Amino acid sequence: MRRRDWLTWLSGAVLGGTAPRVGWTQSASSAEAEAKAGPLPVIGQPWSVPPMTRLEGVAFEPAQADGRVLVLYWWASTCPFCAVTTPHIERLWRTHGARGDWLLLGLSIDRTEEAARRYLAQRGYTFPSAWVTPQVQRAMPKPKGLPITLVRGRDGRIAMAERGQLFPEDVEAIARFF
Repeated sequence: MRRRDWLTWLSGAVLGGTAPRVGWTQSASSAEAEAKAGPLPVIGQPWSVPPMTRLEGVAFEPAQADGRVLVLYWWASTCPFCAVTTPHIERLWRTHGARGDWLLLGLSIDRTEEAARRYLAQRGYTFPSAWVTPQVQRAMPKPKGLPITLVRGRDGRIAMAERGQLFPEDVEAIARFF
């Protein structure tokens, strides 16, 4: 069993069991939304992305991703699995971001936009991110789990869909899609 699969199984066993949820900060409505969240998209499924505003105030328009690989990464500042994965996402961005044949868009599900901004700034993360507004959530619902990493190919179809913590080799493997 890959260590990623083992960790996913272990986290499901702990979070799904009777273990106390120390530091759980989601509001009841967020927890309800997560319980109703759908599965990961199927490889080959078309995936549309709505327009949104990135945290630094720059508009993201779906046409920017036409003909390019788009990596979508849902994260939260309170997610321990995100805390392990996000440095690898940042490394991917710093290593390959200037290529121009792909885009990365982090999608914060923090309670507030300010919490997302503060988290990125405190850690020196530079990858483009947006805060998931209710409008964005309605247009592009987050699949169940966190973090979620989707790779949308140049054809607008899902090429990779992963739920949970990614290890360095998992994130590095995303570059094969560029």
